[in-house]
Amino acid sequence: MDQGVPVTDGGSSLTEDDLALRDRLIAEADTNGHAIVQVPAEDGEAPFTFSVGAYRSFGVPEGIVVGLPPDAGRHLVNVYVHRVAAGKKYIPGVRYHDFFDGTPITFERVAKGHYFPYFGTAFLLHPDGDFPALQLIVPTADTVWPWQPQAPAGFARWQRILTVSGSPESWVPGVNGP
Repeated sequence: MDQGVPVTDGGSSLTEDDLALRDRLIAEADTNGHAIVQVPAEDGEAPFTFSVGAYRSFGVPEGIVVGLPPDAGRHLVNVYVHRVAAGKKYIPGVRYHDFFDGTPITFERVAKGHYFPYFGTAFLLHPDGDFPALQLIVPTADTVWPWQPQAPAGFARWQRILTVSGSPESWVPGVNGP
């Protein structure tokens, strides 16, 4: 068959490219527990990095980082998946200081409305979008979070918060979270 020609797979139509990508993701997840997908910055949108297969392999939320350079995003998502696979629990709104030297990170639950635009490739493993996801949020080097008024211009847009409101929703910033 030509590439791009839909083929039937369990009632859904996937192209040969989709099937090949799904097979690669499954093979990587079978070997490493998860695969990493990196999407470069494009048309003024921030780059992002996410896991595929962590939920399938370990029953833990997939992780995503928005706005970090690819190497940093890959590192952060890999560390997150390895830790949650080993039993570590991360609570949205709590600051964690053991990912990067001197820079805390926090988490937020990703709203389902952001799944397809940000986790599109994961739908090859989970066609119904039936997986949980957590966003790992990183402040500036001066520990300014994207939602804070003193955040650099464009920072909130570059590191978009993937909730329904676009703001933290699992905690109240400055009250019971960063």
